[in-house]
Amino acid sequence: MAADAPLHPDVSPLATLLGTWQGRGAGEYPTISPFGYVESITFGHVGKPFLAYQQRTRGTDDGPPMHAESGYWRVPSPGRAELVLAHPTGVTEILEGELVATATGLLLDLRSTSIGLTSSAKDVTATQRTFGVDGDTLQYTFRMAAVGEPMTHHLEATLHRTPASG
Repeated sequence: MAADAPLHPDVSPLATLLGTWQGRGAGEYPTISPFGYVESITFGHVGKPFLAYQQRTRGTDDGPPMHAESGYWRVPSPGRAELVLAHPTGVTEILEGELVATATGLLLDLRSTSIGLTSSAKDVTATQRTFGVDGDTLQYTFRMAAVGEPMTHHLEATLHRTPASG
């Protein structure tokens, strides 16, 4: 991303996300066995009214790649956030919700307004994502309704900003 470009004022409420975050998470769902993972998320910008987002997970202890997603964060109006995501599994998500500044970071509570699926993707009908930033710690939870299950907790992780990345 263009570190020399000034941050667009529309996304200044998201500035605390900029940089790379790494940590560990845990997943579960009624149709699979519980699992752990390590994760890296990078937020960057090019001076336009969005942040670019890249996420990658691997199995714990140098395990194989598990998941990836890429997308864009936008702030359409004060107190609101939008997230547009693409997954290599043939799923796309459009999420919208609240953006609340806190004394030491921010809180984002997003719900899907649209899910797109290729003909070979698993059946995902809705998602919810909650992100909290407190200083150099980012925590999130991810819930989904998929493969015939109602909205159910799926993932949670705690990540820390990497040095010299924000």
